[in-house]
Amino acid sequence: MGFIEKISPKWAYKREAWRQANEIQKRNYDAGMYDRQNRNWFAHNESGEQTDKYFRGTVRARSRDLERNSDLMNANIHPWVRNVVGKGYTLEAKTDDEEFNDNIEKLWVKWCKKDNCDVTGSQSFWEMARMAIRRKRVDGGILFIKCYTRGGIVPFKLQALEVDELDEVQSKPNYEGNKVVGGIEYNSYNKAVGYWIKEYDIEGYLKSVSRFVERKNVIFYFSKTRPSQIREMPEMSATIGRIKEVNGYIEAATIKERIAACLSVFIKKELPTGGIGRTNTVKGNRKYDDLELTPGLITDLNAGDDIQVVNPGNSATNGSDFIKTTQRLISAGQGISYESTSRDLSSANYSSARQATIEDEETFTPEVQKLQDEFLDETYETFVISAVLSGAIQCPDFWTNKEKYLEHEWNRKPKKWIDPQKEANANKIAITTGQKTLNDIWREDGKDFKTVLDDMKKIEEYANQIGLDLNFPYLKGGGENAK
Repeated sequence: MGFIEKISPKWAYKREAWRQANEIQKRNYDAGMYDRQNRNWFAHNESGEQTDKYFRGTVRARSRDLERNSDLMNANIHPWVRNVVGKGYTLEAKTDDEEFNDNIEKLWVKWCKKDNCDVTGSQSFWEMARMAIRRKRVDGGILFIKCYTRGGIVPFKLQALEVDELDEVQSKPNYEGNKVVGGIEYNSYNKAVGYWIKEYDIEGYLKSVSRFVERKNVIFYFSKTRPSQIREMPEMSATIGRIKEVNGYIEAATIKERIAACLSVFIKKELPTGGIGRTNTVKGNRKYDDLELTPGLITDLNAGDDIQVVNPGNSATNGSDFIKTTQRLISAGQGISYESTSRDLSSANYSSARQATIEDEETFTPEVQKLQDEFLDETYETFVISAVLSGAIQCPDFWTNKEKYLEHEWNRKPKKWIDPQKEANANKIAITTGQKTLNDIWREDGKDFKTVLDDMKKIEEYANQIGLDLNFPYLKGGGENAK
């Protein structure tokens, strides 16, 4: 309180009370204080593009480096690829024309082969879909150009491009009144109208003029997290720093164990050797610059030299516990469970594994929906239109009933059950109580109910043909009812 306390303790007390009250008012949010804990925490509010553009390339390069060199990084990528795309999807056309449905489904299966869907002829359609999920996690996004070329069963193929191919130095728009930011041309509402793609000559040198591609011919697969965001950002950006720290810790621990495993012998000399004669001169002291610690090393030391070993003790926490805890944080940062990234199920039982699977499904479902809406649906619709225009599919009234002929669904391939008996009993109860239908069960397994029923009928007909009595419950009601 200073000298005021000596003159008037009463006023000194009031002054201190008012000062403390003023400090309390300033602490409405501890996160907004610049106290000892937050004094080096400086953050600024900027638009999404201003925040991202200066760091996008660096973060993408570091993310790719970890993708190439870090097993922990790949452990957090693989679950997304497995669960969002996995084995792929089964197309089910939903028109009233069964003949059209069968023909378009068969044609789609053929088109998905690498020679028909990829301009480079190196990837099947589902390989490109899996690559899209991977590149979205690592790079932030991927571009697919619709190419209308000759060859293949329909004149339509996809060209996959990395986001690096966007010409970020392009400034002149293709249409007057638009603006170009980050290689993408936008209108006054910040809606993308086209993409500026870098062009290379036959020797691989960058051309001075980029190629403008209309938005309708491009699928830019990325996710926005802010309204002002206009370009992609690596989705692993929040966790790559921690992944690098774990890699550094593992590397240091590995080096320590390797050094501890090296058995070496150093011979100490009390006095330097010497003698009389031209060939027995005293040699100079040995330098150890080129000496490396290797298993089975035996070497001499200079007289008077000694070895001091710095042996750091173990860290306060066990190494495996540290890695496990850090990996849990990394997995949680990506919205998935620790078990899905580590494949460590030693501490899981059926209930916990089932709960983790359900939570992971809730995380993967929005990405599945985005993949279907922005990539699968748009590709399929362009495929159908190309098939009709090329005559691969005969459909006279297509243009008058376009929306009807584009109706379809994507069925997932089945996943393995954790406990088949419990899963089967749960489905049985759901059917008997009316919570699910047979169509729901089959759709969850990635099957078309018509195909399943047709297979049942074929089994029954062939069994009757060879005189075999199949007493399967699902075949009951055959005979006249099956016709």
